[in-house]
Parts: sequence; structure tokens; C-alpha cells
Amino acid sequence: MEIYLIRHGETTGDIENRFGGSYDDHLTARGREQLESTAKELKGKGIEIIFSSPLIRARESSEIIANQIIAPVEYIDGLKERDYGILTGLIKTEAEAKYPEVVKLHENYKNTDPGGESYEHFCKRVIEAFTSISTKNYGTVAILTHGGPIKTIYRYLGKGELPKLNDGHILKLQV
Repeated sequence: MEIYLIRHGETTGDIENRFGGSYDDHLTARGREQLESTAKELKGKGIEIIFSSPLIRARESSEIIANQIIAPVEYIDGLKERDYGILTGLIKTEAEAKYPEVVKLHENYKNTDPGGESYEHFCKRVIEAFTSISTKNYGTVAILTHGGPIKTIYRYLGKGELPKLNDGHILKLQV
């Protein structure tokens, strides 16, 4: 199976410099343009279905691509970004002033933010969703999600660490 892992476009939270995670925000006009460009790159690739995180920024991104390549979208909770607990949705400067020790802990993705999802649970959830998708009877699919799940899938496949992913970034995998 050929799998295109795709990160959503720029969001309002990105330009407001917020901690994302399970924070639900919309694409910006620039984010929509990024995904229009991503969709053009995916035309003619034979994508049969898009599996997407149900968070708004991923939904909006997957809908843009689906409209361009004419493919159905299936939303999967397991593809959501990690819940960052008390940092979720906070503007980063405010978080640094209010929770400096938590922001420092957050720098290591294996740590769990207070009230947040543990790294182990997050990985298990994402890998279960990915495994379920990769065993379906399709030749070529797209997975539209967030930076955290994409990096988790990449590690799970033994491909090492990914640098920062750009908005609308596409990674092609053969599984």
C-alpha cells in the first residue's frame, strides 16, 4: 500500500503562537492556500480515500484535498494530535509566564504535561489507527493529520526522527 502522510495547513493557533495539541482551531487563508497547493501535488496519484483526524484544522485540510482529487474522507479519532493538558491552546508566552516548569518539561516529547495524554497512550492510539488503515484493502491512501502523529508513525516504521514538518507537508510511504 502506498500512503501519503500529510500535515494540515497553517492555523489561527500557529499565527497566535499557541500550543496546539487537541486545541481546535481553523485554517488561515494562507493555510487554505497551502492545502490547495498540496492538493495539486496529489492529483493523479491514485489516492482512493483520505483518512483524517477529526480536529477542525485537519477536517478543513482534508476537505480541500478531497474536493481537488475527488476522494471520500473518513474521520478517525486515533489520528488526533496529542492532548497537551494545561498547555493546550495557551499562547506560548503566557504559558511560559504561568507554567515555566511545564513548558520546560514539554520540550521532551516523551514527558506528559499535567492533565495531558501520556506519550505511551498517544503512541498506542496513533499506531493502532495507522495499523488499522494499513491493513485495509486499498492500493493508495492519504492520511491527513498533525505533526505529532506523523512523527510517531515515522518512528514506528523505524525511519528515525523527522525535523519540523511544514504546513501541508507530504511524506510518501510504502507499507
